[in-house]
Amino acid sequence: MTTVRAIETMAGDDPITMLTAYDAPTAALVDAAGVDLILVGDSMGNAALGYDSTLPVTVEEVRSRTAAVARATSDAVVVADMPFLSVGVDEAQSIDHCGRMLKEADADAVKLECGPHTVELTKRLVELGVPVMAHLGLTPQQVKQTGYLRQGTSKAEAQEILDLARAHEEAGAFSVVLEHVPANLAAQVTEELAIPTVGIGAGPDCDGQVLVVNDVVGLGDSVPPFAKQFGDVQSAMMEAIGSYVEAVESGTFPAEEHSHVEPDLDELY
Repeated sequence: MTTVRAIETMAGDDPITMLTAYDAPTAALVDAAGVDLILVGDSMGNAALGYDSTLPVTVEEVRSRTAAVARATSDAVVVADMPFLSVGVDEAQSIDHCGRMLKEADADAVKLECGPHTVELTKRLVELGVPVMAHLGLTPQQVKQTGYLRQGTSKAEAQEILDLARAHEEAGAFSVVLEHVPANLAAQVTEELAIPTVGIGAGPDCDGQVLVVNDVVGLGDSVPPFAKQFGDVQSAMMEAIGSYVEAVESGTFPAEEHSHVEPDLDELY
């Protein structure tokens, strides 16, 4: 079984693989494929729950989905993504929300969308035994302020991301996600840190990569420009579902082999 400590030592080693999963069947497949980390992302808002963004996702939704993923996972490290306003408002409440992911959902770690306000929280969580993955660059929970634009494009913004990455490493984070930042910035952050970086839209020089599983398998209407579709599950599902509808409507399903007849029940009064 992969551990948080093992991930922490993979900086500069073999590339780290990370995918999202939001349910047990998907998690079992991702785990069996050999992925190192499974992120139960707040991207479930768009990818699984029918929301327009990640903002409506609740602590309970993440807890429930994380528990389902953990039950189906044997080898990968399961990371619960803390949703909007679940951390950073009140320290005691933040710790409680994060702790529940380990106590009740069997997560191995939590991920925080980070800023200056999460440095001390990261330190306190690690002191209490909650491993923390930091997330910098584009943080979708800040979409009302930043939109979905690439972050760290000016020297001042890039320096802030680098400084925050260092601060979270010093606070005890075991890894850092870098989302939608210039590749040369991600390369410098990766070079500066002893802990691994995991990129999404951050170029090839991070220690690992993460994508939303829906984008990878082709279960959505579009793919972000920094992602790649590696399969077409949507077409396969539509074909199978269409065949089922046709079989029911034509009367070919259920056939004789799909039914059981009990002779003693032929005549009921």
